Amino acid sequence: MSIKQHLHPTAYCKTEYDTLHRVLLCQPKHMKIRDVINETQKVFKNDGIDNELALKQHNNFIEALTSEGVHVELLPPSHLYPEQVFTRDIGFTLGDTVHVSHMARNVRKGEESILQHWLQKQNMKYKTLSENKIEGGDVLIDGNSIFVGVSHRTNESAIQHLQSLLPAYDVIPIPFNEKYLHLDCVFNIISEREALIYPAAFDKNELELLRSKYDVIEVGELEQFTLGTNVLSLGNKRIISLPINSSINLELNKRGYRIIEVDFSEIIKSGGSFRCCSMPLLRLDE
Repeated sequence: MSIKQHLHPTAYCKTEYDTLHRVLLCQPKHMKIRDVINETQKVFKNDGIDNELALKQHNNFIEALTSEGVHVELLPPSHLYPEQVFTRDIGFTLGDTVHVSHMARNVRKGEESILQHWLQKQNMKYKTLSENKIEGGDVLIDGNSIFVGVSHRTNESAIQHLQSLLPAYDVIPIPFNEKYLHLDCVFNIISEREALIYPAAFDKNELELLRSKYDVIEVGELEQFTLGTNVLSLGNKRIISLPINSSINLELNKRGYRIIEVDFSEIIKSGGSFRCCSMPLLRLDE
């Protein structure tokens, strides 16, 4: 069914870069590094998270989204889930269906039920992927191609199951160095032709595959640490990015992108940035 047949869709996504109209966030009210579950958290474990600053930065993120015409929905934050700000991990929208993830780490298990309850209240179509471990940070969508990272959070059985559920799509497993948490920490599709990539995270075969499909913009080691790949595309060549990632921002600007800089320095201490903190519900090709 063509998207143009959906007069007023509440959820629809077919790419990572169509115009973003509706997105689901969760404020970092209870954010903290409780259990170290990624390499970035190891660095900042002793520093911890300044909740007041994290909330301020997240509110600035919301303001940036709304000023660009994006409708922001908010999940209720729970003190039980210190990583709940990373809403992308708990689900992804494909077509008109929200697919609810199966979280791998104990510290995050249970976030799925809050999302399901919210979706039910919104009367939104969803499917629960409860059979195997899969998280939305490993899933990138581009038309009929779905790239899924093989990681500590998403296993190959889950990828095979997803392919069985979606016979009309080409589900492509992408192994990468698992110390980088999710695929979107090292690879991100920003247009039909372009993608950001941290080459050191991939073996030769995966690099050749991704380079054959996209004009890749390479992210260096320092800007990978500050999650230079983990930008959020709003569509129409608009991208939200960290000001500290100046090399990437300059290159994107040269390519005609309008960069909306938001300081997210406190939130990225826990290992995720703008893409991790946003679950698109509605993107339209305009």
